Amino acid sequence: ETVSNPSMAASLYTIKQKIDEKNLTSIKVIVPTHRKTLLKAFIDQLFTDVYSFEFEDLQVTLRGDPLKQSTEINMITAQEVEAIQNEIQTYLRSLPALRGELTIITSPLISDIFLHGFTTRTGGISYIPTLSSFNLFSSSKRRDPKVVVQENLRRLGNAVGFNVEKFYRIKTDHANDVWIMGRKEPESYDGITTNQRGVTIAALGADCIPIVFADPVRKSCGVAHAGWRGTLLGVAMATVNAMITEYGCNLEDIIVVLGPSVGPCCFTLPKESAKEFHNLDPECVRLFDSPNPYIDIRKATRILLEQGGILPQNIQDLNQDLDLCTSCHPDKFFSHVRDGLNFGTQIGFISIR
Repeated sequence: ETVSNPSMAASLYTIKQKIDEKNLTSIKVIVPTHRKTLLKAFIDQLFTDVYSFEFEDLQVTLRGDPLKQSTEINMITAQEVEAIQNEIQTYLRSLPALRGELTIITSPLISDIFLHGFTTRTGGISYIPTLSSFNLFSSSKRRDPKVVVQENLRRLGNAVGFNVEKFYRIKTDHANDVWIMGRKEPESYDGITTNQRGVTIAALGADCIPIVFADPVRKSCGVAHAGWRGTLLGVAMATVNAMITEYGCNLEDIIVVLGPSVGPCCFTLPKESAKEFHNLDPECVRLFDSPNPYIDIRKATRILLEQGGILPQNIQDLNQDLDLCTSCHPDKFFSHVRDGLNFGTQIGFISIR
């Protein structure tokens, strides 16, 4: 099959789509020696570590005589790397949105002095079925490269109105560490707080709960990533307590909004782990006597927040699309439970205007 496009970026991206359609990971590239380094630079941008490449020099003959082999160019300049990145970015910006328009869920509880929202899976350019289309996280274990995720993020920033150069995602560890922005950034953390204007912070979610915190009085905010481990470890209240300690927030002023997550209809744990949720409140567990009971991490999070002093009316975990189960709604959300290892990621984000 022949691929013909006006640019190297367009050609390689089209080839990648065909590779992904066949679910291939091992690729052999036959290329003239002098083009190998350039091609590798494009591949480094457009593919992740999921793929492995083998390169073979293209042997060219003319009227039966082998042509003299060109010498491989082992180095490319910083200017050439920048040109490659610009070519790829320009091409990705030209691609249409998939699965419909960009859709952001917001909460009426959060003051207009904040910019905030929860993304869904529509309006991006990621084409792999489990990542399509508004995937906002790339890793070495997934097929979506960073450049595609960055293009999705750029589209989000343009639509919502934040600066992507001042955008910070949680570095998830499924624990309860919180990074107070302005201090040294830890290697991993599941909460961020800030009182800096114009900085956007975000929590990842694909069944785990992306939680957004806002204090309109002290003009500060936070985000947290709460999986079942982080929920039990108290990451939500750890984020609240960081806001109280660092910015002088009062419990009664803090608004907490729980983004879309997996529901008790789809999320199970082994009985030993389920016991901890049952000890918190029996209503957090369904079919407790089964080997793998069903767990309500949203209810557990609300209980822990209320126990910590957050006013019940200042917690939003129901309303519009916020309480839809991510696993049950493949048209709206990504889900690790449903889609397996190559799952997409949505986010909850907030910034101070």
